[in-house]
Amino acid sequence: MARRSGCADLPLHGGRVPAWLGQRMTRLGAVIVEAIAHHYGRDEVLRRLAHPFWFQSFGAVMGMDWHSSGVTTSVIGALKRGLGPLAGELGIHVCGGRGKHSRQTPLELTTIGESVGFDGAALAQASRLVAKVDSAAVQDGFDLYLHGFIVTDDGHWVVVQQGMNGDTKLARRYHWLSEGLKDFVEAPHHAIDGANQGTIVNLTDRRAQASRARQLDLLRDLGPDGILREMAAVEGQKKAPPPAQPLLPFLVMPEHHDLRPKDVILRRLHGALAAATDRGPKDFSDLLLTPGVGARTVLSLALVAEVVHGAPCRFADPARFSLAHGGKDRHPYPVPTKVYDQTIQVLKSAVAKARLGNDDRLEALRRLDDQARQLERSATGPDLPEFVAGEKRRSHDYGGRSVFGWEPAPAADLFSAKTGRAKKAQEI
Repeated sequence: MARRSGCADLPLHGGRVPAWLGQRMTRLGAVIVEAIAHHYGRDEVLRRLAHPFWFQSFGAVMGMDWHSSGVTTSVIGALKRGLGPLAGELGIHVCGGRGKHSRQTPLELTTIGESVGFDGAALAQASRLVAKVDSAAVQDGFDLYLHGFIVTDDGHWVVVQQGMNGDTKLARRYHWLSEGLKDFVEAPHHAIDGANQGTIVNLTDRRAQASRARQLDLLRDLGPDGILREMAAVEGQKKAPPPAQPLLPFLVMPEHHDLRPKDVILRRLHGALAAATDRGPKDFSDLLLTPGVGARTVLSLALVAEVVHGAPCRFADPARFSLAHGGKDRHPYPVPTKVYDQTIQVLKSAVAKARLGNDDRLEALRRLDDQARQLERSATGPDLPEFVAGEKRRSHDYGGRSVFGWEPAPAADLFSAKTGRAKKAQEI
């Protein structure tokens, strides 16, 4: 994945992640990061986290609300909990978080630096500067409330931070990557882009170098009263529009909570479905070797495998990845906890064997991703509403759960159970 950075605009959502989901997100997030690090190295983990579309897809595949601001908070929290015990082995450390946790970032970096050998004080300064740039030097109407700093033993890092705008009920997520960064105050962003919401003050732009210098001169030579006179003199003068800035990945998620056909690239879903139902159990059962794994779990594994191996262009529709494990608010459907647990079990087994030098199971997941991509060229299948409706009908069998509770059995199943004709358990 090429080095990228960018932003994301997300609807502000309240609420908390329930413990039953948070614990699963912790386990799944950690094992996905382990798989990426095993295949591509620690720096690739940072590059993925620095890409706003991948980050949103990562949160969606873990069962978080696919479009909301809560993805940022929950993903950073899950990674901090899940990667903490693995930090010595992986060499990846997650610092900061939301609110008061963000203010602990400099201390955490200094402490980790003393332990592993990088300059923690310098990275603590980097953390402060990144926060200042996105809160003061670039004034776009969003007040920062979350700051996550992920650093490797090599001293390479990525920052994911988020601000909110109470008037528009939007959150904006900012992604930074240390790779190639030379200067914090002169064009540290690859670009700043987004829907026009008024004038943005960007004093970090290269074109603002003269402005930064002149501001210091004015303050020294004129003082506050002189500056006011200068402002009055130029009031009303027409300014030439600045030249266009280069584009960067900028994700804008819709306000609607329900999943709609326009949110998903359907041929990619059909490819994953075909790989799971037509080829998955036959081609991969001898490698996955997990009792009870069927086509539904293989579908989830195909989407997780894409998160591990997919190119940047594959994440243009982050909503599609919510079809792996649903969402806590029943959008697109309740979280299928049995499928979720099988996915974690298969991935953990594959990563554990890879640590011992046996890559067969991780390679099977890579082939599953390849198979899905090949099949999407010709595969057909249900439209999105039909697929979602089918998942909702089977939700009880999959251990469907949401913030509203467990999904009840359909009336027909309840009748069968009462009359002694309940269905036998099937592979999931």
